[in-house]
Amino acid sequence: MDLDFERWRRSSRSQGGANNCVELAHVPGVVAVRDSKNPTGPVITFGVAELDGFLMAVKSGRFDG
Repeated sequence: MDLDFERWRRSSRSQGGANNCVELAHVPGVVAVRDSKNPTGPVITFGVAELDGFLMAVKSGRFDG
């Protein structure tokens, strides 16, 4: 999957635009996620329902240690 020309979005809560967060790109059928510090590095893709479930689990504190 060639993601070089996708529109990547970063959270508005990023600290002054610093490269210390993840970026998301909506690609037909999936959402791509990458590390803003390494934009040419690996990309993880999620189905929309999978990403929604993951985000709900994060927000609920399920992964808090």
